[in-house]
Amino acid sequence: MLAGSLWVAALLALGTNAQSSDSTAATSDASSASTTATSSDSGSSSPSVVTLTGSETSSAVFTGGKFSYASVGTQQITASTLYADKSSTSSSTSRTGSSTGTGTDTATTTSASKGSTSIATLLVGGGGIVTQSIINGTVTLSSHLNSTRTSSAAGTGTSSSAKPTNTTPCNNYPEFCDRQYGNITEVCAHNSAFDKPGNLASNQDRTITVQLNDGIRMIQGETHYVNGSIWSCHTSCDLLNAGPYLDELNTVGDWVRDHPYDVVTILIVNSDFIEPGNYSEVLQQSNLKDYLYEPPYIPMRLDQWPTLSELILSQKRVIVFMDYNADQTKYPYILDEFTHIWETPFSPTDRAFPCDTQRPPNLNPETARNQLMYLANHNLNTEVSLFGQNILIPNSAELNVTNAATIEYGSLGLANQNCTAMWNRPPTWLLVDYYDVGKGSVFEVAAKANGVTYDRPCCGATSTSAAANVKGSAVALLVALAAALVMSM
Repeated sequence: MLAGSLWVAALLALGTNAQSSDSTAATSDASSASTTATSSDSGSSSPSVVTLTGSETSSAVFTGGKFSYASVGTQQITASTLYADKSSTSSSTSRTGSSTGTGTDTATTTSASKGSTSIATLLVGGGGIVTQSIINGTVTLSSHLNSTRTSSAAGTGTSSSAKPTNTTPCNNYPEFCDRQYGNITEVCAHNSAFDKPGNLASNQDRTITVQLNDGIRMIQGETHYVNGSIWSCHTSCDLLNAGPYLDELNTVGDWVRDHPYDVVTILIVNSDFIEPGNYSEVLQQSNLKDYLYEPPYIPMRLDQWPTLSELILSQKRVIVFMDYNADQTKYPYILDEFTHIWETPFSPTDRAFPCDTQRPPNLNPETARNQLMYLANHNLNTEVSLFGQNILIPNSAELNVTNAATIEYGSLGLANQNCTAMWNRPPTWLLVDYYDVGKGSVFEVAAKANGVTYDRPCCGATSTSAAANVKGSAVALLVALAAALVMSM
């Protein structure tokens, strides 16, 4: 039997062998330092699991059960009271869940600049208009969602006509412009940066830029703290190193700059549980810093989120969440995930894809239903046992069904239908591996959840495929194991 240390050496050899040439230097730097990993269930007698997808640790499947979570569904803080010494305050109109209707909602933001006046108007779907007025430093966003407008002329009576309909899409659909951020289903590319050809730890085929072009609107991924810097690495920077996290953020920032009518969400996986100031520093160094959204309440309730139009007009079009150790009182643009979002079980190997809450643990069902957004983890894994070690890898053999829009066992279409029935609303995000497998089927599921029609081409050009990734990685794994066996002789 292969010794445990040699098995680890084999696994690391696989990761090193699979790295593309453009990340060799980064891998060398990252691997020279020891990386701290935190594991739960350390007293368990069951075999350790090296999780190659969806893991926050290198030696066990982390369920989050032993982490100290912030209380959910209780006290809410008005952010302006925390930043009284700053030059700006904001307030938000509390809404009641519906994204359509009549009447006027107004949100006002006061800034320090004075003596200027400007007005910008953005038409929104469904026959509405959002107007931004800036008068002497006061920014007012007014949403007029009446279905008709009335005008009068002397001697001619009163006439009614339909308001103009928007044709400019927000996140690819004009209908989304007047919907609240929490009332839209988007697709999340699981471990977005991990698109390394031939690497077993990859989760995607296409670059982040291509993902965003295709319609991905949540960028998610595991990060590690190595040599005093944050890196996009999967389980270990020796296994898969996608480079400095700052580079990933700048890639997203470039895309956001070039797409002024889009709102993007970033979900940071803080794998080493480092202090949030480290992430604040890299965010402020990135070209995303001017787009970062700071909510008026901590935490935000489901019905308090602004519409996409409001986010677009304010140019605060990037919402950042972090799973562990967020501190919004210090860094208001890094939102605590689990007081805003709950998740279904992650790293799933069960094709039934249950819709139960997993994180945060012990969440009150009514709080989950009425106050938080939710993310459905739909990235199927398979467990492989080698030399007494269990490894989780993406189940590429089932990808065509896993990502399918059809209503069949194991499909994304069925999972969305089941979760919608269970919680009386669809997931806010659908997290998937290799989103392009199915030629847009994952976006079709999201469109159905949103009540719109998906008719965009998918997906962008690539030089590899999920099947090729797994095949190439399997060969590399055999080579690595053979080398380890030779070493043991």
